[in-house]
Amino acid sequence: MKWSLKELYESFESPEFLRDSKRILTLIEEVNAYAENEFQEVERAKEKLETYLHYEMEMSNLVSRVMGFANLTMSTDARNEAAREHFSRIAMKLSAITKAEVLFKRFVQKLENLEEIIRGSTFLTEHRFLLEEAKKEGQYLLSDAEEMLIAKMSNTGSKAWTNLQNILTSTLLVEMEKEGENVSLPLPAVRNLAYDKDPAVRKAAYEAELAAYKKVEESSAAALNGIKGEVLTVSELRGFETPLHETLFQSRMEKETLDAMFDAIRESLPSFRKYLKRKAALLGHEKGLPFYDLFAPMGESEMQFTYEEAMDYIVKNFSTFSPKLGQYAKEAYEKNWLDVEPREGKRGGAFCSNLHVIGESRILSNFDGSFSNMTTLAHELGHGYHGFNLKEETILNSSYPMPIAETASIFCETIVVQAALKEMSDREAVTILEQSISDATQVIVDIYSRYLFETKLFETRKDHPLSVKELNAFMLEAQKEAYGDGLDEEVLHPYMWLNKTHYYSAGRNFYNFPYAFGLLFSKGLYAIYLKRGESFVPEYDALLSVTGKKSIKEVAELMDIDVTKPDFFRDSLKIVERDIEKFLELTKK
Repeated sequence: MKWSLKELYESFESPEFLRDSKRILTLIEEVNAYAENEFQEVERAKEKLETYLHYEMEMSNLVSRVMGFANLTMSTDARNEAAREHFSRIAMKLSAITKAEVLFKRFVQKLENLEEIIRGSTFLTEHRFLLEEAKKEGQYLLSDAEEMLIAKMSNTGSKAWTNLQNILTSTLLVEMEKEGENVSLPLPAVRNLAYDKDPAVRKAAYEAELAAYKKVEESSAAALNGIKGEVLTVSELRGFETPLHETLFQSRMEKETLDAMFDAIRESLPSFRKYLKRKAALLGHEKGLPFYDLFAPMGESEMQFTYEEAMDYIVKNFSTFSPKLGQYAKEAYEKNWLDVEPREGKRGGAFCSNLHVIGESRILSNFDGSFSNMTTLAHELGHGYHGFNLKEETILNSSYPMPIAETASIFCETIVVQAALKEMSDREAVTILEQSISDATQVIVDIYSRYLFETKLFETRKDHPLSVKELNAFMLEAQKEAYGDGLDEEVLHPYMWLNKTHYYSAGRNFYNFPYAFGLLFSKGLYAIYLKRGESFVPEYDALLSVTGKKSIKEVAELMDIDVTKPDFFRDSLKIVERDIEKFLELTKK
């Protein structure tokens, strides 16, 4: 149940790790010297661009391997001093590469005949999108000195705050009573109790979780203020209207698309509230659903899985979509690409790290045997499959924007959920159907609340650092606006700002709407799959394979989808709304 990292390196003392770490440092000097010497004049532009991109490929592969090894080690062992030391040391050195990156973008911006240069080289044609994006990014560059200063200061600024928050939450122990005994449990284990079948356990875990946050609330608030303050400063210096504007630019998404999606989401909120109120009534609540029962299991069926059973189920159902997808999941399991057991020192939640440099992925989860945790494994394996379809691209063409990042993951989740629904009787289907709707509620309604919260957070942070009291109040306001009367207003979760890691990354601002886009884009794609059948599969794989070198709009157009209009999102939401109506019908008293 623990992953293998030996495919990267045997240890931090291995000759290969030490060699590659050293090469990163010498390569930084080489790249900076090359950029400084060659990017002053536009002569021999084709040769210069090709040489620089080859440098970039070598650097990206080395950093992916070395930093991936350190980061993945820390993810399962927060107290690993060697991992932390190597990660911090190399991260500090990497800030120096900013000099070359800035000179490269300035050089590209000066090239009036960029298109002609690209056409004259097969290698540059392969990286056309990267070069065109570099030209666009050039308009937001600061002076060389300012870019270097920002890169260096972030190591003791936002990145240091991020590391602090990771340590605080991964080492936080929650004290609660369980089965008549007082126990201290890791935060992820306590949050997993939200899925427990015993209502008393769910409520006790919720109350213990909120109480535990008081131990770290001031430190976490300081970290959040530090990170968001830096983001606001740098974003303004670069000339972006707001951090949201910057995120949309980085996401290759137009504001028109974001507005179209949220218009459709707001229209759909009454349907989600009907579901929440029905669930509340079924659980005996009169004033809406209390937050601690959001994930309460429903129905007669109590599906539980061992890790082996969960993976067998996933492989079997992935294979009904395509043998290629099923084989990918089987290989991930057999080769120990997953780390699934909750334990002290391991970070909470789940994630997938695609390691393009070795053509593999590593997946972390905190598996407890529930149906929800099984679908989480399917979700993260979907991320891995996305990376698998990018293997034939160079590493420079393998980075896709946030909104597209959730496409394959939610698609894979849909495959296993729909398979489960087909196998169940109506009574048993209530469990699976409700879980699917619950997940959609998180990705649509809760994500909307997080978007509202982060918008207010940035607006207020421009004026002053926020207190814990303000952060809690803003979170409650956002939850009330998004959930409405679907939740009990007296039993919400004021500390959601503390346990969501995305808030604590300076490079992942508004990492909320991508989940909603991913769900709706995936639902829409799944509907197309049901219509087209097997002919859809190669088109889907082809779509995933070009996500590193196209905009959101261009990727959608491959399937004749217009994401700048609300209609596509409305149609996708209707799929969820039909599930809600079916749930309401099945749970009539």
